[in-house]
Amino acid sequence: MSRVLIIDDEEKITRILKEAISKEGYDVETRSGAEEALPLIEKGGVDIILCDLRLGGMDGLELLRRSRKSSPGTDFVMMTAYASATTAVEAMRLGAYEYLIKPFQIDEVTLLLKRISERRELMIENLALREKMSLKGDGRIIGDSPGIRSVLDLIGKVAPTPAPVLITGESGTGKELVAAEIHTLSSRSTKPFIVINCAAVPENLLEAELFGHEKGAFTGAIQKKPGQFRLADGGSLFLDEIGELPLALQAKLLRALDNGEFLPLGSTRPVKVDVRIIAATNRDLEKSSATGGFRQDLFYRLNVFPIRISPLRDRKEDILPISRAFLSGRASSSEISADVVEMLEAYSWPGNVRELRNVLERAIILSGGKPVERGHIMIPGEGPDAAGDGLSALVGKKSLEEIEKSLIDIALEKAGGNKSKAAELLGITRRTLYSRMDKYRLGKGGGD
Repeated sequence: MSRVLIIDDEEKITRILKEAISKEGYDVETRSGAEEALPLIEKGGVDIILCDLRLGGMDGLELLRRSRKSSPGTDFVMMTAYASATTAVEAMRLGAYEYLIKPFQIDEVTLLLKRISERRELMIENLALREKMSLKGDGRIIGDSPGIRSVLDLIGKVAPTPAPVLITGESGTGKELVAAEIHTLSSRSTKPFIVINCAAVPENLLEAELFGHEKGAFTGAIQKKPGQFRLADGGSLFLDEIGELPLALQAKLLRALDNGEFLPLGSTRPVKVDVRIIAATNRDLEKSSATGGFRQDLFYRLNVFPIRISPLRDRKEDILPISRAFLSGRASSSEISADVVEMLEAYSWPGNVRELRNVLERAIILSGGKPVERGHIMIPGEGPDAAGDGLSALVGKKSLEEIEKSLIDIALEKAGGNKSKAAELLGITRRTLYSRMDKYRLGKGGGD
């Protein structure tokens, strides 16, 4: 079980949290301050940190910065009664897994820890699988269609080289997975694989995020910070949604690609790095470069080795193996009936593999741990129609509120009225479930 470190200067909170978390089987340590906790973190072995934002002396954000350097594999959860958008954004930018607002319910914390622990266990399993992978990376990119076989072949050819790669395809096709596979099968696999979504970072922060900044470079730059380029030194930097990169930054990126140098904001000294660039986009960059929306010279520099991922609708033969792989370990059976396969293959999947995974995730919740059937699949044009199991209540519903109310009814029925179990089936906290039940005036009979 994961080792958890609680850092809070309120003794009552640390005592309550430790007692509750220990009952769930976690190995729990507590500290009252960041300075006291730092040596334990630097020593290693801490899996999850629950840290208050405001502490005497060093605050939670500074501890987060330091822990990311000394223990990058540790998951960090920030806790605070003084929530603000600025601190929340900063915490998440620095790598915090979650941001909890006090007061919170204990079951929110235990559910969060369970989710983190499951993710950590999955990562460990994936690392073990990587050691057994063949050159084609079997077991990570799933599918046997001609399109996927072609992608795997291209990955195997380009991974050992230092060539930049441009991955194209619709949203949800798995471009980040392909990028990760290229890195894993390269000589850089023991070095960092850094991911940045160019569309997710505000334009005024993107340059500092990529290239770093000096202290005082702009308002709020209270200390020097490395950018993602420097953090990825020796490894690979995956620039997702590269087509959204502002033109002014495209010139700076081109320089970094050409000679491996860049200037952090506010600095006059260039920084030299050895980084492999893997970029991805769902846009037609060649067309965009012809119309001035994207630098043509940068396009040619990125497009040294292009890999295109076909949409899921063009490789229907991959739907069944992807579904089986996702259901394995999550549902009571990974086998899928012929009518469910027919239903899945008849749909066009505009959201591609991501949409398929979301549909299957809902199906697992609705199935209550039993084998997934046709009535559990919720896709446009189809409705849950398994009479007798409560799903028929969704047929004909139009509003989101009606569907949500019906899902709660189904989860409560599957859980035998047990609120905690129903909340777990729905993937929400018990407090959220009670809130929804109050909203829809649902009965509160049954156990906790």
